[in-house]
Amino acid sequence: MNAVWMDGELVPWENAKVHVTVNALHYGSAVFEGIRGYYHDNELYVFRLREHLKRLVDSAKILMLKNPYTVENLEQAVVRTIRENRFTSNVYIRPVIYAGENLMSLNARDLPVHAFVIVFPFEKFFSKLGLRVCVSAWRRLPDTSMPPRAKATANYLNSILASTEARMAGYDEAILLDQRGLVSEGAGENIFLVKNGVIVTPSTASAILEGITRDSVITLATDMGYRVVERDVSRTELYTADEIFFSGTAVEILPILEVDGRMVGDGTPGPITKALTEKYHRVVRGLEPAYRRWLTPVYGKG
Repeated sequence: MNAVWMDGELVPWENAKVHVTVNALHYGSAVFEGIRGYYHDNELYVFRLREHLKRLVDSAKILMLKNPYTVENLEQAVVRTIRENRFTSNVYIRPVIYAGENLMSLNARDLPVHAFVIVFPFEKFFSKLGLRVCVSAWRRLPDTSMPPRAKATANYLNSILASTEARMAGYDEAILLDQRGLVSEGAGENIFLVKNGVIVTPSTASAILEGITRDSVITLATDMGYRVVERDVSRTELYTADEIFFSGTAVEILPILEVDGRMVGDGTPGPITKALTEKYHRVVRGLEPAYRRWLTPVYGKG
């Protein structure tokens, strides 16, 4: 039976419930993370756990939630939950900090705050090895209206609208532009382009979520000798790029093969994308000693 951590206690999956009056349900007053754990050689490695949980706590701070949980508290909760469930497969980890029982208040500082951690087996978000994407008619929400730096549940209505629009049009995923009409990110992913051997990704000025996987890709690519540039990216650059790929916890590193009906490169994953993907998959499974600092071994065997 899968156990869920809720406010310091492990409870059975079927009993892990919240009341219909929680403020987070009515107004989106919650923050969350998506974290991966990779099982290899009798050990389960959680990838960049502390960095994810630091962002979670920071997101709660941005929303002014009265969060009682520290990064250390949440780190222990994640490890405890995985151990209790004795997972021997790749897993997805979803910690959430949310505003509790209060139907009417719009003042975050008045609200009770709770947290939970769920963990479940997980392999691939997309079954495809390369995606067909489109530029969405919906724009990425601006920092002047909502804080993209916070991984807040309310922000993801923006993503749901864009992704649903893309699927209805026959595409796999959407790319959103920012309020200036420049490339921001995917509906749930950061984006990278490759042109003439240089890797380019939109900067934080483009209303992106500062992805942990994005940061990992930048570090790995730089260490592998590639030049990585963070800057404004125009929509038409998507149409002439040699390679494009998404990055994110769920998608990992995933090639984009077509944008708005235009083939990317020769329509197959490019060499830089493939090299980064191979490196990333080795890193998350503990096969690259130089990056073991990014891994939290759960069972103490790694």
